[in-house]
Amino acid sequence: MASPLHQFEVTPLVPIHIGGVDLSFTNSSAFMVAAVGAAALFFIYGSKGRALVPGRWQSLAELTYEFVAGMVRENVGQEGRKYFPAVLSLFCFILFCNLLGLLPYSFTVTSHIIVTFALAFTAFIGVTLVGIMRHGLHFFSLFVPSGVSPVLLPLLIPIEIVSYLSRPVSLSVRLFANMMAGHTMMKVFASFILPLGVFGIAPFAIDVVLTGFEFGIAIIQAYIFTVLTCLYLHDAVHLH
Repeated sequence: MASPLHQFEVTPLVPIHIGGVDLSFTNSSAFMVAAVGAAALFFIYGSKGRALVPGRWQSLAELTYEFVAGMVRENVGQEGRKYFPAVLSLFCFILFCNLLGLLPYSFTVTSHIIVTFALAFTAFIGVTLVGIMRHGLHFFSLFVPSGVSPVLLPLLIPIEIVSYLSRPVSLSVRLFANMMAGHTMMKVFASFILPLGVFGIAPFAIDVVLTGFEFGIAIIQAYIFTVLTCLYLHDAVHLH
């Protein structure tokens, strides 16, 4: 019986080694490309007709667009409009990576901490650069709580700095842990279906329920990752 963790193994599809560095095109790389392609096709096909009375695909594309736009407006304000393309791209990439991972014999890109940390760290660096470019050195006042006694500042400033630097860690671990745990549970129950014979209907039914649950988790986790990025962007833009 295969290990439930076997599904997370990264395997090279096109081995590439340059100067002792492994640059192979892996199954993880393939599903990242597939996620980008699926998101692009989703919006291209959804906006192709531009009908006054939208069809299903157009309605879904417009709903996704407006959902993310509303997220940016509510959490960043009008100043966040210029960052909307980046936020939409982040949301769609994570969403389609999560959803593609639900397909049989697929690979869940977001079940790897290195991928989720790369996404979180990129968002963290981007948000920090936005804050510095907008406010200069005044950006670092973000680490000085207003209305606090100067006596407490030597204690609170390090806490604020550590809290700020931990953002990419919390973002990445939350997404990684949820996706890995859910897929591991599905694999564990699926491994009992055939060995149990007729009684395998019970783990099969549980797996069906878990699939629906994981579908919701895939959407929720993409939303949480994106809305937290918007909140961090709000801090960088408004410094409070």
